[in-house]
Amino acid sequence: MKKRFAACAALLALSMSSSAQAAFEWKETSSLPVEGQSLATATSADGRWLYVLTHGEVLIYALGENRIETRIPVDRAFDQLTYSPTTNSLILSGKTAKVIRVVQLEQVHAFSYDGLAFQGPENAPVTIAIFSDYQ
Repeated sequence: MKKRFAACAALLALSMSSSAQAAFEWKETSSLPVEGQSLATATSADGRWLYVLTHGEVLIYALGENRIETRIPVDRAFDQLTYSPTTNSLILSGKTAKVIRVVQLEQVHAFSYDGLAFQGPENAPVTIAIFSDYQ
């Protein structure tokens, strides 16, 4: 009985002292060319957008298409970038900048109305689209 207990205790001690190894499998999913030096990066909450701060500019990449969607000119003194998912804003700061700038982002969707029936002037400031054929 004592031998059995000693053997169990020894096995238990060996299993507790051995360290568990964790491994990660990874693969590169894309490679984006950056114009200039990348100072800071952040991603949108949904993972669709990558924000890259360079000297004098924030580049907004559409990750699904691997292309620059928008460029936002900023002061060259900014060297830090943070994304706020609550307000969908970029917060820019810098060691030499005397101000913190908050840039709120809003995605604008463009629709093509070519070939569709319309009423009123073609260059009206407001367009109301009615999707009445959906059930």
